[in-house]
Amino acid sequence: MRLLADVGVDAFRLNFSHGSHDDHKANIEAIRKIEQDTGRSIAIVADMQGPKLRVGEMGDGLELRYGDTVKLRRAEQSDGTDIVHPHVELEQILEPGLILKFDDGKLQVTMISDTEARVDVPGLLKSRKGINVVNKVLPMSAMTPKDERDMQFAMDNGADWIALSFVQTARDVVDARKVIDAHPKAAGTGIIVKIEKPSAVEDLDSILSIADAAMVARGDLGVELPLERVPVVQRRIIRKGRELGKPVIVATHMLESMIDAPTPTRAEASDVATAIYQGADAVMLSAETAVGRHPATAVAIMDRIISAAEGDPILWEYFGQTELPHEGSAEDAISRSVKTIAKTIDAKAVFGYTRTGSTVARISRERPPCRIIGLTPSRRTASQMALIWGTHPVLTSDPTGFDAMAEHVQIIAKDVGLNTGDRILISAGVPFGVPGTTNTLKIDTVG
Repeated sequence: MRLLADVGVDAFRLNFSHGSHDDHKANIEAIRKIEQDTGRSIAIVADMQGPKLRVGEMGDGLELRYGDTVKLRRAEQSDGTDIVHPHVELEQILEPGLILKFDDGKLQVTMISDTEARVDVPGLLKSRKGINVVNKVLPMSAMTPKDERDMQFAMDNGADWIALSFVQTARDVVDARKVIDAHPKAAGTGIIVKIEKPSAVEDLDSILSIADAAMVARGDLGVELPLERVPVVQRRIIRKGRELGKPVIVATHMLESMIDAPTPTRAEASDVATAIYQGADAVMLSAETAVGRHPATAVAIMDRIISAAEGDPILWEYFGQTELPHEGSAEDAISRSVKTIAKTIDAKAVFGYTRTGSTVARISRERPPCRIIGLTPSRRTASQMALIWGTHPVLTSDPTGFDAMAEHVQIIAKDVGLNTGDRILISAGVPFGVPGTTNTLKIDTVG
């Protein structure tokens, strides 16, 4: 994990679909030790399993043949002739015309009655394989009892973000927020919504308006949506996240071939670059680093692809031509001005004082042509800002006045590698230390 951090990782995702709480606690402690040793903030994302539908015990497996009719019933054990599942919620919505996919989309049936289906895509259906329901909202929450236990554990141990799986509507985010707000140590924990259901795509604006970040979870999304729609939906989610100033992660199958191979395919390299060109804040590796043979190499190659894309002038032309909606607030006026002023004076960095990370996120969404140094007294905010595009978080105290602020920034500027004579910008709120008061922008020079 230390090697992965050294070659470019800004956040670690702990997948609560696998492993014990003891395993995850050991990983959290290791990540915090890396933060301490390196002096660099790292985000910890606790990824909930969510209400994954699975078939029951299918014995040696059931061979589904094209065009055959097969029965579906709620039970734990198949008799060798039917498909069984343990989910009462699925039983409630089965109706003629409903499409079900199994095993990550490898098999497919269409319901012809409440209990029988026609096989459209044949194959061997084995025990405990996943079920995807196409174009139907399931009567179940995105949080299962297991998720609530896992959330409590993650918050007890200081996770920075909770990622909600299989979100369907904004109500799922509201339910998760209640659990977080009720926890005595979890104030400020962010919610990442994983967009992987068609119903979530339809309710995207409402969901993102109350979430803190989004993940384009292309695995299940590609199963439940036609494949040709996934790139379009990805672009839409990224665009909406930027409009709201909320980080967007693009995930799943980014460098999949590197699970075994030492280099990715050209198509995979282009896929990563496309996410950058579209404005994603972060790109994620999964099996490549969890079980792959070349984890550090995969991270290093992904870092090189990102750097190459961000070194392309066309990327900055696109950001310059993209008009974002703005609120009539001092914070938005300043974040918008940062981009113009930084370009005009060739600023090397903007230093943003923030309590919650909101100001830095608003600056980041404008994609200024310089580094963003997020200054905060909150450990959790510093770690969360590691997910925000272009941001270098620094854990530090609030200044006591303008003179102290200028001196403070001069010291930090040298610590983050800036040189004497570099022009910089400083964004802050007066009075200092009060959330939501960003109202000042100062131009300065590193002495």
